[in-house]
Amino acid sequence: MSLVGPRPERVEHVEKYTAVIPEFRYRLKIKGGLTGYAQVYGKYNTTAYDKLKLDLMYIQNYNLRLDFEIMMKTVQILFMKERTEG
Repeated sequence: MSLVGPRPERVEHVEKYTAVIPEFRYRLKIKGGLTGYAQVYGKYNTTAYDKLKLDLMYIQNYNLRLDFEIMMKTVQILFMKERTEG
């Protein structure tokens, strides 16, 4: 597991999502992370499909600057009450 990357899913969810959204398997090509693009720019009630699009956007545009930006946004979110609500 890495610090930044798509959040790992449980095996049951991976099988379910892959059956409905075949592109979901592309997210498994990289290591999961503690925080990620979908966690920072999405909300708690974001659909699985929208989270997948955000994660694929991260995978396609991966670089160290983006990782650093996501880590800084994660720290900001921890101290902003309105960002942690669903």
